[in-house]
Amino acid sequence: MSTTRQNPVDDVLNADEASTWLKIPKSTLYKLCADGDIPSAKVGRHWRFHRQTLETWLQANTTERRTPAK
Repeated sequence: MSTTRQNPVDDVLNADEASTWLKIPKSTLYKLCADGDIPSAKVGRHWRFHRQTLETWLQANTTERRTPAK
């Protein structure tokens, strides 16, 4: 019997999970990581992302579209 905890909302995401959650290609995610534009941690050869940190980053980097004045 396995004692591994199964959590449907995991706090730490791998690159596949983060790109799916953000709805962007993995290549774009890797470029954002390499440029330091997205909060991430490199563990060995693998990138890891904290879900709450990504949510905060996304909210902080979201801009509203404004309709041009007529």
